[in-house]
Amino acid sequence: MCSAESSSRELSYAEALYEAARQEMARDDSVFVFGLGVDDAKGMYGTTSALHDEFGAARNFDTPLSEDAMTGVAIGAALAGMRPIHVHQRMDFLLLCMNQLINIAAKTSYMFAGACKVPIVVRSIIGRSWGQGAQHSQALHSYFMHVPGIKVVAPTTPHDAKGCLIAAIRDDNPVIFMEHRMLYGNRGIVPEADYEVPFGHARQLTEGSDITIVGISHMVVECLRAARVLNDIGISAEVIDPVTLAPLDIDAILESVRKTGHLLIVDTSWTMCGAGSEIIARIVEETGEQGIPKMKRMGYAPAPCPTTRPLEDIYYPNGQTIAEAAHQLLRSGTEWSAPETSSSEVLEFRGPF
Repeated sequence: MCSAESSSRELSYAEALYEAARQEMARDDSVFVFGLGVDDAKGMYGTTSALHDEFGAARNFDTPLSEDAMTGVAIGAALAGMRPIHVHQRMDFLLLCMNQLINIAAKTSYMFAGACKVPIVVRSIIGRSWGQGAQHSQALHSYFMHVPGIKVVAPTTPHDAKGCLIAAIRDDNPVIFMEHRMLYGNRGIVPEADYEVPFGHARQLTEGSDITIVGISHMVVECLRAARVLNDIGISAEVIDPVTLAPLDIDAILESVRKTGHLLIVDTSWTMCGAGSEIIARIVEETGEQGIPKMKRMGYAPAPCPTTRPLEDIYYPNGQTIAEAAHQLLRSGTEWSAPETSSSEVLEFRGPF
């Protein structure tokens, strides 16, 4: 396994995903990419650009608007020894193929005692902005965390995006690979060599002593902004990126919470029965006899995703609201308004998807 410390090369999140797919397609002829728009000029934000030029139309191709049928194609190809990467422009579209994913892909290996494997990667894009609205902005990762047999991955950094995608392609199980639109332009250190980021290992991004803040997907970026704001008023926040949600590295979160005594979880979805609920339940189970820490969940407002920018600004957590929630958790009864934080990736987003 290669690590970021051995390289100084920078790539964007989108470029890292492209490189991961390209390297795996070159290494293994059984890997192919298909989905809506994967061979168009924009190449899914650049994550699939020109793969069809290098590997041919048989290994990177557009599909009909038929998510259920195309998922069946992916499962059949996987059972026949291929390693398909099925790209969905929006995670919302996975609702159209739930039977295929839950009742077939997730259960086949178990039902056949490991004799059959379904090594598919389901790339599903989430996000906000550009008028996405109620049916095109949802993050449904908690649906899949609930089901044994499916792995759920939500990398935040370009380094982890490349390593997690390579690990997902090589995994013999179905993997839901969640990507947030607001992350595609973010840059970071990415080694040129192929490497895997192992599932089930969280990353501690800052060291802190007062509160543990766990962010999921793009919310990690907002949590880091909040941590900088909190540091200015003397609150030390430890920010953790789970990286993978199933398997979930609860031990890393638990170790941090035992140190800080406070936990704030910021999800990029609704809080009811969400990833934050699972994390809190696990923390309570582990710390019940030792004293349960003070905890809070943040996420979407309890309503369908809005379309307009002013409503989005209220609907989604951001660095300012996260910092205020952390302050309230630590210093309840004390009034404090955090300064505004700029989410440049949100302001600069122009679509098209």
